[in-house]
Amino acid sequence: MTANTPPSFLSRIAIAIGSFFAILGNGRLAADVSRVRAGEAFAADVAPREVRVEVPVEKIVEVRVEVPVEKIVEKTVEVPVEKLIEKTVEVEKRVATDSAALQLLGLMQREARFVDFIQEDVAPYTDAEIGAAARVVHEGCRKVLREHFTLSPVCSEAEGSRITLQAGFDAAAVRLTGNVVGQPPFTGTLSHRGWLVTQVKLPQLTDIQAAKVIAQADVEL
Repeated sequence: MTANTPPSFLSRIAIAIGSFFAILGNGRLAADVSRVRAGEAFAADVAPREVRVEVPVEKIVEVRVEVPVEKIVEKTVEVPVEKLIEKTVEVEKRVATDSAALQLLGLMQREARFVDFIQEDVAPYTDAEIGAAARVVHEGCRKVLREHFTLSPVCSEAEGSRITLQAGFDAAAVRLTGNVVGQPPFTGTLSHRGWLVTQVKLPQLTDIQAAKVIAQADVEL
């Protein structure tokens, strides 16, 4: 039996009995049957028409998700002071010039025969002979320092006294020796006061090539 062929009598009896109980238990079905009995066309007999249905679009909601961040734990690590100083002290790098070094070497040679004394092999000489020569060199070098450099001690305290270095001390001016551990302040014995140049008074250099001649060669006629 096709979809458009009416059912047989016996089939209609079965349908009627089944529909009877179905209508009793289903109010919506009963309403549909009432509309059909009132002359309303079946849905299958009605030509399909375009039905426009507006589907609401869900509103986009911005959701803020808070992600827990691991707590940063500060860890204190003891670093030897020598390494700490090496990392924290910023050294201004400058290209060394030859002129000032040549001037100083020339002054010491002129006033103290410094280059002659250092270049001489002192092994064959006695201690008394070396001492006598060293006195001349000492006096001449001291004269050069007094005339061309102003010096002052790094630490004003007397050598052998106990001093305390607070945090932030000048690591370029003070060198720590012995058992150096932990962090400042440090307390120790001043074994050497150090020297600091506060002023340099070298003569004006006019010829760099001439400054390279530390000592002229002597030719006797």
